[in-house]
Amino acid sequence: MYSHIFIGINDFEGAMAFYQPLAGALGLTLRFSDAENCWAAWNKGEGFRPLLVIGRPFDGKPASPGNGQMTAFLAETRSMVDDCHRLALANGGTSEGEPGLRPHYHPDYYGAYFRDREGNKLCVVCDGPEGAE
Repeated sequence: MYSHIFIGINDFEGAMAFYQPLAGALGLTLRFSDAENCWAAWNKGEGFRPLLVIGRPFDGKPASPGNGQMTAFLAETRSMVDDCHRLALANGGTSEGEPGLRPHYHPDYYGAYFRDREGNKLCVVCDGPEGAE
């Protein structure tokens, strides 16, 4: 469905320190990292797409988070959700919602919400029932 998701950043080193551990916890593989041009990308490792890409905006203006925009990552287990939230906070992110069930979405929706170092809102969610790990 998607070719790639591009998240705008201003501080490449800080963004790498945030996204690399998060990507690893989600089982994503670094496909490229170009510090000179300030962009990097990860995916699941089968084929080239879809990609999660971070980078400076192409128009040269500063990146800024969008109101109402959020990138959500699918986790295979609830413990992955917990790990991602912990890693996000340990690497400069801020919590927007602790890991837990959100039954108003559906009975097995287990998610966590946080922002990266630059304010981009992210979510990690597991849609499976507890114990289906």
